[in-house]
Amino acid sequence: ATWVYVFWGSQFSKIKYSWLLFLGSHDSFSYWVDEKSPVGPDQATAIKRLARISLVKKIMKKWSVTQNLTFKEQLEGGIRYFDLRVSSKPGEIGQEIYFIHGLFGIKVWDGLKEINTFLEQHPKEVVFLDFNHFYAMDDSHHYFLINRIRSVFGSKLCSVECVEYVTLQYMWEKKHQVLIFYHYPLYQEYSFLWPGNKMPAPWANTTNVHKLLQFLETTLEERSRYGTFHVSQAILTPRVKTIARHLIRGLKNTLVHRNLPMILNWVKAQKPGVMGVNIITSDFVELVDFAATVIALNDLLLEEDESAT
Repeated sequence: ATWVYVFWGSQFSKIKYSWLLFLGSHDSFSYWVDEKSPVGPDQATAIKRLARISLVKKIMKKWSVTQNLTFKEQLEGGIRYFDLRVSSKPGEIGQEIYFIHGLFGIKVWDGLKEINTFLEQHPKEVVFLDFNHFYAMDDSHHYFLINRIRSVFGSKLCSVECVEYVTLQYMWEKKHQVLIFYHYPLYQEYSFLWPGNKMPAPWANTTNVHKLLQFLETTLEERSRYGTFHVSQAILTPRVKTIARHLIRGLKNTLVHRNLPMILNWVKAQKPGVMGVNIITSDFVELVDFAATVIALNDLLLEEDESAT
C-alpha cells in the first residue's frame, strides 16, 4: 500500500506542510552509479587520478551508494523528500544532466519520469525535489534542466508561496503535486522554482553518532520559527581515514548498519509541529522502520488538535 492510503487522511488536510513530518532519503538517486563512467566533477583531483585504476571505482561505488531502492520503490515505501545532486558530463556533446555522487548515476530526465509516473497513479500524493548541488553546469545547462523539469511535471508544479499557506488541501485544490527547490540564482526567473533557502538542511559532517544527535538537537532549536521547511539530516559522513580503514566494507557496513538503531530512537523521541522535526533524511531508508515511525509521530498533531478543540 502506498503512503497515501495509510497516512494522509482528510484529518491532515489543513495542517501546514512545515509542521508535518516527512521522510526523505539522502543522495536519493545513488541506488545506481556507473562504474564505467569517469569520476564525477564533485571529486578532488587526487581521487580522479586514482580512479584510473579499475579497482578504485569498485571501492568508490561502495561509498557512493547510499540507497538500495529505486525512486519508485522509495515512493512506495513512503519517501516524499528527495535530495538531488546533478552534473553535466564534461566532454560529452549536448547538455544532458545526470545525477552524481562520486560516480555518475542515471539521467535526471529518466528519474523525473519515474517520479511523475508514480504521481500520475496517485494524484493526491505530493513530493519535495531538492536540487541542492550542481557540478560542471553553466546557465545553458540550467535552462536545459529547468525546461526538462517543466516539461515532465507541467501543471503539477506548485509555484512559490509563503510556506505557511502550503497545506494538503491547498495542493489538492490547485492539483499541485511537486515542490521544486533550486539552489541556484536562476530560480528567480521561474515561478515554480522555490529558493534553496526555503529548504535549509544543516549537515553535521561527523562519523560519531552522539555528535550527530547533538547537532540535530541544536539545529532544531535554531530552526526559524516561520517561513521555511527544514531538513534534519540523520546521516553519518565518512572521513578519508574511515574509508581507508574500511575500504572493502563500504558505507552501509561500516557506518550505517551499526548506528541506525540509535538514530531511529532519536526519531521516535521527536515531535512534529512549529518547532518540531519537519523532514528527516537517512541513508538506506529501508533498513529500519523509518516510515512507520514517522507516520506514528504525525498522529501527535491530531492529538494536539483534538485537545485544543
